[in-house]
Amino acid sequence: MTDAPKPPPPKKPDEKSVVIRPLAGKAKRKSRHWGLITAFLVIVLLPVAATTWYLLERAEDQYASTVAFTVRSEDVSSAADLIGGIAPALGGTSSNGDADILYEFIRSQALVKQIDTDLDLRSYYTRNRHRDPIFHFNPDGTIEDLTRYWQRMVRISYDVSSGLMELRVLAFSAQEAQEIAQAIFEKSTVMINALSAIAREDATRYAREDLDLAVERLKEAREALTAFRISSEIVDPTADVQGQMGLLNLLQEQQVAALIEFDLLSNSTRDGDPRLEQARRRIDIIEDRIRQERRKFGVGAGGNNDASYAETIAGFERLTVDREFAEQAYAAALAAFDGARAEANRQSRYLAAYIQPTLAERPEFPNRPLLIGVVSLFSFLIWAILALSYYALRDRR
Repeated sequence: MTDAPKPPPPKKPDEKSVVIRPLAGKAKRKSRHWGLITAFLVIVLLPVAATTWYLLERAEDQYASTVAFTVRSEDVSSAADLIGGIAPALGGTSSNGDADILYEFIRSQALVKQIDTDLDLRSYYTRNRHRDPIFHFNPDGTIEDLTRYWQRMVRISYDVSSGLMELRVLAFSAQEAQEIAQAIFEKSTVMINALSAIAREDATRYAREDLDLAVERLKEAREALTAFRISSEIVDPTADVQGQMGLLNLLQEQQVAALIEFDLLSNSTRDGDPRLEQARRRIDIIEDRIRQERRKFGVGAGGNNDASYAETIAGFERLTVDREFAEQAYAAALAAFDGARAEANRQSRYLAAYIQPTLAERPEFPNRPLLIGVVSLFSFLIWAILALSYYALRDRR
């Protein structure tokens, strides 16, 4: 005889009942799961597989040539240079201005056009376009398209603080990469030489203008002095004055001698003696000559309208002072011009290469593992973001 089941114990008044639900059933594949798998195949595996196939089967090997240089200047250090060295830190002009210009020049359309003219750059980058259309240049592209492609194939590493510039030039053969790198270095050298010539011209332009003005003033002063000598018929007024003063002194001595002779005759002869009349006439003639000689110096009286000798001397001295001042100004301007030209030559800029264009022995680009890894990463991230967005929208319903 089986025992009857015991009834459950009576519940306490304040005890809550616990409901045990059945366990979840076995998961089943649904349409959304197949959608995620399909999306993974299309978004992740298919792009990665296509990228891997293209990089391994179609992409052409690229060789790199490295060239590195810096802009140097042969300036001489001085106290002004030491003070000027603080200028960049205080917001002044940087000494790497030429390197900044050169950096933009290497990336410019002008350089691309010059090298394309010299080396036929399009033929270098379009040779295997039919096999590798992604990494090769389209032969029908414009110069703007070629410039953008150039900026992708020529990578510039520029240190602003030191002015060092390193270029990595890519091409589909090692020799072509080296040729392009050498052409860049040569064109950059021409550019720096042109900048140096402009700087020298700017440094000496004002000094040359001052020198030309000084030469013109000296020429005018000498021509004015020559014209004055021709008009006055006096080559050296100083020597002429000395001669005239000697003549005047001689006349004054003769006047004194004549007066003494007249006094002696007056004491030893009677009035009306012909010798007295002759002595008096001699004195009058000497005095008249003295007055005429003094008129030449502007000292004597008279109604002569001609320029006095004093005015002639004054004009000559004025022109002489103008000539001497012009000669001094010319000497100073010539010294300033020579100094400016020497300083400009000392500060001549040149391009110094510390790494000559290299010749690669093996291809380094395209970096296939890196590109495959990047495509795989971004493809997976896109798939993950889409999946999370789908489930977030589904849970909000």
